[in-house]
Amino acid sequence: MSSVAYARNVEFGGAEANVAAILLAEDDEAVRAFVTRALTHRGHHVVAVSDGEAAIRALEGQTFDLMLTDIVMPGLDGLALAETAGRINPRMTILMMTGFAAARDRVTQNGGKAPLDIITKPFSLKQICSAVDSALGSSSTVA
Repeated sequence: MSSVAYARNVEFGGAEANVAAILLAEDDEAVRAFVTRALTHRGHHVVAVSDGEAAIRALEGQTFDLMLTDIVMPGLDGLALAETAGRINPRMTILMMTGFAAARDRVTQNGGKAPLDIITKPFSLKQICSAVDSALGSSSTVA
């Protein structure tokens, strides 16, 4: 397994930010492109995939600091992906995104350890970057 995970501090507009290897799993192409651009612009290394199965393949080949996943995706959904990802890389932080209240409720009632945060769509550039910054500054993970 190759390791691309890294964290270093860089300055963005006077504030330091952690820079990390991030796996983004999002089936909506427009959201995937928006988030990828936002996080890449902040200096992060982003691997973006369109479904849970592709995310598992990426996790098996690389080490990531953070995974940002949609909850509702065809095939392997974000909850199943988070469970599998936690076994592959227990130290990786996991953030989830959803536009569906029912999906958010499923996560909070899932027993086990909850993700650091659930980001509700639609979200702004500031909101997604803030959630990622918070996650990178925290040691919380999903196992």
